[in-house]
Amino acid sequence: MMKDCLQFLVEPAKKLKIRLKESRKRVRHEKKEPLVESQLFIMELARELNKICQRSNILGHIWTSEDIWPASVCRDFIMQWAAVLEKRVQPRIIPSEYQYEKPGKKDWKGHLLCMLEAGGECDMGPHKRVIMDWTGGIKNRPQPTVWPGEPVLMMLDDLEFQWKRGRLPNLLPAVELVILAVLNADSPAKADVTKQWLVGKQRSQRIDATRYIPHSVWNWICDAAEDVTLDSDSANPDLLVSGDEKRMRCGLERRAAPRCQRRFDGWWCAVGQEGYTSGRHYWEVEVGERDWRLGVAKASAVRRGFRSLNTDTGYLTLRLERGADLKALTVPADQLPQSLVPRKVGVYLDYEQGQLSFYDAEKRSHLYTYNEKFTEELYPLFGTVEVVKDLVITPADVRQPCLCPGPCLWN
Repeated sequence: MMKDCLQFLVEPAKKLKIRLKESRKRVRHEKKEPLVESQLFIMELARELNKICQRSNILGHIWTSEDIWPASVCRDFIMQWAAVLEKRVQPRIIPSEYQYEKPGKKDWKGHLLCMLEAGGECDMGPHKRVIMDWTGGIKNRPQPTVWPGEPVLMMLDDLEFQWKRGRLPNLLPAVELVILAVLNADSPAKADVTKQWLVGKQRSQRIDATRYIPHSVWNWICDAAEDVTLDSDSANPDLLVSGDEKRMRCGLERRAAPRCQRRFDGWWCAVGQEGYTSGRHYWEVEVGERDWRLGVAKASAVRRGFRSLNTDTGYLTLRLERGADLKALTVPADQLPQSLVPRKVGVYLDYEQGQLSFYDAEKRSHLYTYNEKFTEELYPLFGTVEVVKDLVITPADVRQPCLCPGPCLWN
């Protein structure tokens, strides 16, 4: 009897041992898989940038293979930055020996197979040459080293910390930041590279690959906080607006409200009292769990009736429906992952840059950005159909505490 009991325990242990052995074998096999050319190139680029910058310790994680990006990410990165460098710092380079020869008629099948197996490596040569020519030119100068600047170093430390915590998939934003710092060193007009980084990422939506916003940049956004209040005269009669005009929800009965041109009489919305024609502005809103709408309305946007509140009708908004359907109301709508649904939303308007961005204010992460040339007054927009939970505009003082693991790097 005792032997049977022990056998009952031994058999699962044997199976577990076999599974662990197979797992270790699989890991060893995966580590032995050779890196593709684009991955090796990124490692070499990190090494070169490390030499150019007086301090860029974070790049060591890349050129020592601690952080190896997926091959597709590497190729996209190389093509993007080759285009930027080609446009900003050097005349267009015509591919020569780095352009792969066209296959002969007899060998087209072999060439196609080569391209498929290489996963797009065959057309990377010219783009790599643009980047390496740029780094080589900087190194050959009498004083090749570049001091990135204190704000950049702080941001690099922040990105490295978040990467080690597992909040960043890779260190791509850090390399982009270093490249921008080196480019800025040659510019006669000194710009704040960290702000440049944010604007550029939001303009291309590349920030979707790295939604985390570094601490120093987040506080810069929060420095534009506004004391936004609801315009009761614009609120749909079905909405209940608090006395301090900071909260609203749907009532069970339609209230009597005087008719006026700026009132919503169809959708359950209201706008802020003040519109904006310039500058940076930020506000935060605690939202419901089922349905809400946030963004801005242009001064010319029609508020009456049930016309779709999208970019065609003068509204730049983010909308949650049925608790899971999160989308930007472009035409057609731009669907966002359900995993991004926030509880508190930060809305950031940079009028001169033509950007309206949305953030998960609790996770300090980017959700979506509208890019448009603004030409008229923009009003903060709020919408809800919830009857229990209020939609709440939070106080303007929203600067976040530091997340440094030790003594604060920014205070």
